[in-house]
Amino acid sequence: MRKILLVSEIFPPTHGGSGRWFWEIYSRFPEGSVACLVGEHPDAETTDPAFPHPIYRFTLNSSEWGLRSISGLRYYLKAWNRLRKLVKGEGVAQIHCGRILPEGLAAMFINLTHRVPYTCYVHGEDVEVALTSRELKLLTQLVMKRAERIVANSQNSRRILTEKWQLPEHKVVVMTPGVDVDKFTPATGSQPLQKWAGKRVILTVGRLQKRKGQDMMIRALPRLEARFPNLHYCIVGDGAEREPLIRLAAELGVSHMVEFAGEIDDAEMVEHYRHCDLFALPNRRIGNDDEGFGMVLLEAQACGRSVLAGDSGGTRETLEQGTTGVLVDCTAPEPIAVALHQLLQNPENLQTMGYAGRQRVEECFSWNSLAEKARRLFLSSCGVSGGM
Repeated sequence: MRKILLVSEIFPPTHGGSGRWFWEIYSRFPEGSVACLVGEHPDAETTDPAFPHPIYRFTLNSSEWGLRSISGLRYYLKAWNRLRKLVKGEGVAQIHCGRILPEGLAAMFINLTHRVPYTCYVHGEDVEVALTSRELKLLTQLVMKRAERIVANSQNSRRILTEKWQLPEHKVVVMTPGVDVDKFTPATGSQPLQKWAGKRVILTVGRLQKRKGQDMMIRALPRLEARFPNLHYCIVGDGAEREPLIRLAAELGVSHMVEFAGEIDDAEMVEHYRHCDLFALPNRRIGNDDEGFGMVLLEAQACGRSVLAGDSGGTRETLEQGTTGVLVDCTAPEPIAVALHQLLQNPENLQTMGYAGRQRVEECFSWNSLAEKARRLFLSSCGVSGGM
């Protein structure tokens, strides 16, 4: 059997929605059909045995994604050499790249030297950011031109590719991320997490970066405290904005309402989803950086929680407006505060939205059904049946 080689810097146990997406999809492919070249991680030995296909760890991160620097050239030479050996050793029929850059560019060089076709995943913000650099834009265009297909994580990302990058529509396939509906499930009882006893909890999960909008949610809290004195905002995740967010909460006098939970494991994550009152991803566009999809919104809905999301990027595709959640202009705190006031004063409606969200996720975003679609798409070109 000729294999697919997945190449991605982001892969569990490294946190990130794209890495989880790849793990869930490719773990459901038939035995012997996949091998993975992924980024190094100190805890990889504890997670890799749970994956049913060979995993090779390699330094896939680089300070330079272009070719105009010595470090960039060295990086791509090393990546090409590692890919070359795996293509031969694993009998690789096609390469799947977690991003256009840098993984896709390394695969393009293999295509030029070994004629192995490649597919690239696009997440929205990656190709938007590439537009800010003349070199990165040129390299992105070259990689996409030679790619067999481009997989967009949302209709929004597809629109960016066809309108801003002028890709032909037949070359772009939409495959959304999904959720493990057997793992992310509603709570079986009504007992809250002990640390949240007596509190009404808004939860955000994600990297602490500006486009995720944790700052705007913090800015909305002073407008809500008088009406909801037991309101509590829990932020799960870590990142460059942690210290600025802590300072912002202190400056606004709402530090007592904000919990920085940091990185937590999957079991804790599920419990946080289950026991919050409302999940919020108040994302907004920052320059060319936008939310490509928003897997965390699916995970929250799978746990029976209603959701609030920014009306930017691909998040609108994760919910049904007014039925499973609401889309809000999150470029300022006022619209967030108004929406939260309306939602929190009607607990019955929140519960109804949560039930509807769970049903929609089961029907449209189960990993099993999404993996079946991916198998049919990818394995036919390797001469393998798409079924299990």
